Amino acid sequence: MNISTFSVRKLVLATAVAASLAGCAGPNPRDPYEGYNRAMFNFNDKVDEVALKPAATVYKSVLPNFVQTGINNFFGNLADVWTAANNFMQGKGENGMSDVMRVALNSTFGLLGVVDVASGAGLQKHKEDFGQTLGTWGVSSGPYLVLPLLGPSTVRDTLALPLDIKADPWQYNERVNVRNVGTVVRVIDQRAGLLDATNLLEEAALDRYEFVRDGFLQQRESKVFDGEENPRAKKKKSAYADDEKPATAESEKVEKGKDQPQAIMSEPAAEKNASL
Repeated sequence: MNISTFSVRKLVLATAVAASLAGCAGPNPRDPYEGYNRAMFNFNDKVDEVALKPAATVYKSVLPNFVQTGINNFFGNLADVWTAANNFMQGKGENGMSDVMRVALNSTFGLLGVVDVASGAGLQKHKEDFGQTLGTWGVSSGPYLVLPLLGPSTVRDTLALPLDIKADPWQYNERVNVRNVGTVVRVIDQRAGLLDATNLLEEAALDRYEFVRDGFLQQRESKVFDGEENPRAKKKKSAYADDEKPATAESEKVEKGKDQPQAIMSEPAAEKNASL
């Protein structure tokens, strides 16, 4: 199986076209292609049930933990390269420099990233992609979209995906067989890390599609703004709060006077009677 950038790009574009032809918008404005998305979700679920989940289960039960950790660290170190670039593009220079140092340390003292010595040295691991960068630049996420085999996404993240794939250093491994085997191992390793969460999801969720969709959209927005509130939403709240500001003491007095004109008019008369 040769997973090339070109083939993935065609897959993404075909998905976008299919979604645009999926029919009228659904009741959820963030998920107007729900009919298509549910069908693709079921398709991906079936592929996972037949192939990915069994492979990940065997992978997790057969390989020693230190081997799984080494594989995860190795590919995580490669991902740190693109994470650093995205942090710089987002204006987060300190995080970007930290990522550069992580790659340098793990690629040398960490045996090409197999050992994560950078975390032990206090360099925090980040995870950024070009979809998050576009979000930081103010590009709206657009509707929710389920991609074939790749799973939950948004229109913005789908458009960013080809560049994310192009920027993956593993794609430039000249030995095709090694590259393809490594890609498969990488996918299985990532799936193995989600086994416990999948089992919990199957037990807890009444509607798995809605549960995954809502969780994904919340998580993506949190990642784009680093756990902070969306500045655009915050601005709207601030404008609304200005319109709903509580009345001052003076305005309260005026409003009270409007409601009780007889009481206010009687105060001077009362004072006059008292002086007599």
